[in-house]
Amino acid sequence: MANEGWDNRTFRLGDEMLVRLPSAAPYALAVDKEQRWLPILAPQLPLSIPVPLAQGSPGEGYPHEWSVYGWLRGEPASPANIASLTDFATDLAAFLVALQGVDPTDAPPPGQHNWFRGGPLAAYDKVTRSSLATLQGRVDTELALQIWRSALRAPWDERVVWFHGDVAHGNLLVQDGALAAVIDFGTCGVGDPACDMAVAWTMFSGESRSAFRDTLSVNSATWARGRGWALWKALAGCAGAVRDGEPEPADALRTLDQIFTEYQQSS
Repeated sequence: MANEGWDNRTFRLGDEMLVRLPSAAPYALAVDKEQRWLPILAPQLPLSIPVPLAQGSPGEGYPHEWSVYGWLRGEPASPANIASLTDFATDLAAFLVALQGVDPTDAPPPGQHNWFRGGPLAAYDKVTRSSLATLQGRVDTELALQIWRSALRAPWDERVVWFHGDVAHGNLLVQDGALAAVIDFGTCGVGDPACDMAVAWTMFSGESRSAFRDTLSVNSATWARGRGWALWKALAGCAGAVRDGEPEPADALRTLDQIFTEYQQSS
């Protein structure tokens, strides 16, 4: 299937189901988590999310646990299919507020199952600084380092809440111009929800970003950490391309521009 991402291989199973096969052992760690928790999360959220119908075992040369899900209709979000980006941002933020309101008791904390999403940004400090070294002379690394340091310093001492962990356009389904479903909960867990703020810079700007933040009602420290998550992702994408001898991805460069501009305007 198109737009299936890196973590899993996805195949239609008839008209109403799909099969989701982890592409490597680290991604298979999410299968049991999704099987247990998605049926609990689904009825408490205002938008559709994937609900597992069955779990498969290794066999016939395939080494991992896998899942069968119900099919969710919609197309991955893009500027071409979103009727109002501000309304979209508001609906997404309302979904995240509802997700954060689900009881986190016994839910999975950050760990290898989700690449430590929801944990301290410091887990990505080495990668970020390596990316900055690679991008010297190509982007404003001095400003990027200033923003990164401000994100690392931003405190988080609140109760743990549910987060998605990979809120990106490919995991947001649109129907009739509006947000209809949120998919791919492989990186979900409970902890610091700032990782879900990164979409404010990867998808939104101006009015839509303000609507997203206002609906979430997050404090400045959480917003700064969210900016840090977006910065890490954009820098890593650019640095990876440069190391491969390719130009920096346009989406990552756009995100950096959004981060730099918004940070300078808010300082």
